[in-house]
Amino acid sequence: MTLAAFLTLITGALTTAALSFSGIAMGVPLGLVLALVRWLRVPLLSAVVAVYVSLVRATPIVTFALFIFFVLPSFGIELAPVPAAILTLTLNTAAFNCEIWRGALEIFPRDQIEAARAHGMTTPLLFRRIILPQLWRSSIGPLTSEMTILLKGTPAVAVIGVVEITRAASRIGAETYRPLPPFLTAAVIYTLLIVVIVAGQRLVERRIARLYGYAV
Repeated sequence: MTLAAFLTLITGALTTAALSFSGIAMGVPLGLVLALVRWLRVPLLSAVVAVYVSLVRATPIVTFALFIFFVLPSFGIELAPVPAAILTLTLNTAAFNCEIWRGALEIFPRDQIEAARAHGMTTPLLFRRIILPQLWRSSIGPLTSEMTILLKGTPAVAVIGVVEITRAASRIGAETYRPLPPFLTAAVIYTLLIVVIVAGQRLVERRIARLYGYAV
């Protein structure tokens, strides 16, 4: 594989990493907000979130990307390929993250909430000091799995013109008539990116353990 081809793959890998980590950085907290809306059963909003989550989870990422890129301009919202890709991945993973967070909230011990309120804790303090640390601890594994799924789903945004690592490998293979080297390199890069995500999981777990005295 030539140096030019390798640099093309690296550029595609950087695009993949940027898209994935942007989607994760926005999708995780957005999913938590959506989960809280459902958990608290906020009138009207809870039903809207439930419909949104059901629709997004049932829609392939490639279809969702096409919708955002080609349909939103009809409503006056026109996005370039990269912002459209980030929005697609963020909204997609937020729906799945919502269900992960909500599942953890539903099984959260009610007696802890009642005890905290009996001691005069405000709702924001209760959430920050009691609920959130335990939510992170119980949800970090499923959230990490969803992050890796999102990373592996980034090739779907190539349909709107984003050249991520799989698209780059495909182009190189078509030009050189030797698809094996670029796709092997792409597989190695994907593996390294997933290793980074898993390492991040361990870092968060250790941080929680130090802050709250939990065993990891």
